Amino acid sequence: MAPASSRSSTGLTSSQLSDRTGVPAATLRMWEARHGFPVPARLAGGHRRYSDDDVELVRAVIARREEGLSLVAAIERTLSARTAAPASIFAGLAERRPDLQPMLLSKPALLALSRAIEDEHCAGADTGTVIGSFQTASFYRQSARRWRELARTARVAVALADFQRLRRPARAPVEVPIGREHALAREWAIVVRAPRSAATLAAWEIPATADVADRERRFEVLWSPEADVADNAVAIAAELIEPLAPDVAALLATAPWEPPAPASPELRTAVRQAHRMLAYLSAQ
Repeated sequence: MAPASSRSSTGLTSSQLSDRTGVPAATLRMWEARHGFPVPARLAGGHRRYSDDDVELVRAVIARREEGLSLVAAIERTLSARTAAPASIFAGLAERRPDLQPMLLSKPALLALSRAIEDEHCAGADTGTVIGSFQTASFYRQSARRWRELARTARVAVALADFQRLRRPARAPVEVPIGREHALAREWAIVVRAPRSAATLAAWEIPATADVADRERRFEVLWSPEADVADNAVAIAAELIEPLAPDVAALLATAPWEPPAPASPELRTAVRQAHRMLAYLSAQ
């Protein structure tokens, strides 16, 4: 999609875009506010202007919605069709959610955060989507019992690691194989998106300059309890999984819930406080 600054100031008004796509102008403004789509050019007075390209993009989103995709997934799929697929969940989130602040955590602190996310979801017995990226199959096996519990109530549960083959074990996550050369092979991630809860954790391991003890391993981490961030992460995971297991990717992309409202200032303050606490714990 062309950047807003390169478009003609004589483009379509919001009303004209609405007429050509069938989407009410108020809905288009809501999409823009919540999801950054579509991106209008702005006249000197602040009025929005759209191009013929925007018409096609909005129509593509509508078509994907009619196929059963959530709004977030439909927007992500439409835009990703015109851009390169993300290298990993962390990379995709870093690009699409520049508002997320990364933090540096030790393995024990990252493990504690991961366990808290898993336990909170299990305690709530909520349905929904659960995705985990484990670097290696051996790391997944260490947590397999916990993830079978997560999968018991999940609508869809997926584990990504260097498995030998694609497996669909009963009452357990689908095991999707990731090559050791893939960027996901150095990534630790958990994504939970359910009707009443959400959490996203994506981390990549910083290479050590020498041999270090397991607890001294360090990770750069993006973390958020916001539902719209989890929706972004699920859409990114679906893009990554689609070449390997298209049917699993389709399940991830057809979530049956509506997009959430923007996060409150109180939630963002709580997230910042949690970031500081984790950073202090990791430094000990």
